Amino acid sequence: MNKINKIFEFIGKHMAITVLATASFSLFFSNGFLWIKTSYINYLLMLIMFGMGLTLKSDDFILVFSHPKEIIFGTISQYTLMPFLALGLSYLFHLDSALTAGVILVGTCPGGTASNVITYLSKGDVALSVCMTSVNTLLSPVLTPIITCLMLKATVETSVLTMFTGIINVILVPIILGVIVNKFFFGFAKKITKVLPGISVVAISLIIASVVSHNSEKILSAGAIIFLIVILHNISGYIFGFCIGRLLKLNNAKTKAFSIEIGMQNSGLAASLANATFPATPEAAVPGAIFSVWHNISGAILAAIYRRWDNDNKSNCPNK
Repeated sequence: MNKINKIFEFIGKHMAITVLATASFSLFFSNGFLWIKTSYINYLLMLIMFGMGLTLKSDDFILVFSHPKEIIFGTISQYTLMPFLALGLSYLFHLDSALTAGVILVGTCPGGTASNVITYLSKGDVALSVCMTSVNTLLSPVLTPIITCLMLKATVETSVLTMFTGIINVILVPIILGVIVNKFFFGFAKKITKVLPGISVVAISLIIASVVSHNSEKILSAGAIIFLIVILHNISGYIFGFCIGRLLKLNNAKTKAFSIEIGMQNSGLAASLANATFPATPEAAVPGAIFSVWHNISGAILAAIYRRWDNDNKSNCPNK
């Protein structure tokens, strides 16, 4: 049992390498990973969310909602900065209409559950991250189509009920169950806390393998420019989120959550919307597929940096 714990602890500490290796193998040897069906993704996300719930207490959420400033500014930032960054980068690099649609869809989608995981691995404010993701996702059936329509002059059909039940089933229910287990079976929760980051990394890696292997041809056929745009879009979100956190004078744990939440998008949703909305141009789904891989890699790197940054505000930069 100790050996298994050490393996998971090792994986948790080396997320960037694990994610990069998984993405590379599933891209160039996609046939070996097609067994990880896309239908498994939700179950893997639920496992991750349950694990995070084990580290939370009900008081954490009460504290967050008693100070809604962060959530309000987080929502405004999410639905202004990322869409306009997407639009600006698309025009700057003169993307064709199909790829522009895909990039903008990434920008107008809410933050994904991966942001909660990276915040957790970064020792950030997980409760704030989960609350921002939940609020932004619940608003997305209205805001995502409207913003996309304004920017593309096209309508994106979304199902309010589907998205609502999705956020409940995949995020809220597992987290609530985890909080309940933590409350009534604290000893059990405490024992597995050390291996939870490793389990989360394994689950993320399986999700990436599924996304990449099933979209390998589209990803390989995309030009270098779209990779550059995805990287710039993601990193700019991290930087702007960090700066806003400092301007709002948030503590270090909240600033980490803010930075990660703004920079990471629900790119899986973006790819799905692109396929449903623009069936005649399958390349519109490419930005979402690439973002799904890249933001987990960049998030893993950012988590390694943020983990070294104290949460007591004694230092305003990561320890060297």
